[in-house]
Amino acid sequence: MKNKLYIVGISGGTGSGKTRAAKNLLLRFNPSEIALIEQDSYYKDLKNISFKEREKVNFDHPDSIDFDLMYNDLKTLINTGNISIPMYDYKMHLRKSKKQTIKGKKVIVIEGIFSLYDSRVRELMDLKIYVDTSDDIRVMRRIKRDINKRGRELSSIISQYTNTVRKMHTEFIEPTKCYSDIILNQGGKNPIAINLIENTINNHING
Repeated sequence: MKNKLYIVGISGGTGSGKTRAAKNLLLRFNPSEIALIEQDSYYKDLKNISFKEREKVNFDHPDSIDFDLMYNDLKTLINTGNISIPMYDYKMHLRKSKKQTIKGKKVIVIEGIFSLYDSRVRELMDLKIYVDTSDDIRVMRRIKRDINKRGRELSSIISQYTNTVRKMHTEFIEPTKCYSDIILNQGGKNPIAINLIENTINNHING
């Protein structure tokens, strides 16, 4: 066993169902044992540029993520069992002043499109999962999410998807599938796969 803390990475394209898969997995365990870290919490801090400039940032490119901070936080969590991580404001494209505290967990689930991208972060993971969903389903889910949860306009969402999201997925996200231990079809709606993942984690917790 690599370390006492068991780290699960869940990746996949935008709208693939990785967030639902992660949250459904968390429901299988006692909250005192498991916690979710969203990769989006590690968007780089852009407080030193204007809102108009922040709107132009390509958040679907790996350069938008502070992988150094993510890696260092995970190392601290492994070594001490306790960290405070950033929280992100999607509407303003800024880190919030409030932080998420994680303490005394046995299992950490890291979820996001670039969860499997950085080699240093991958090496800390015990189980790597890629959620594979068709492009048509993913784009419709992204439109619904961005309108309902992030207050964005349809024209802006479509423009972003056409100009950046689709290309970034092909270039940077889909290739990380090769690093996965499990390719999960149908996201959180695949109970057989979720059961398999649950059993794998339980073997660690109870082993």
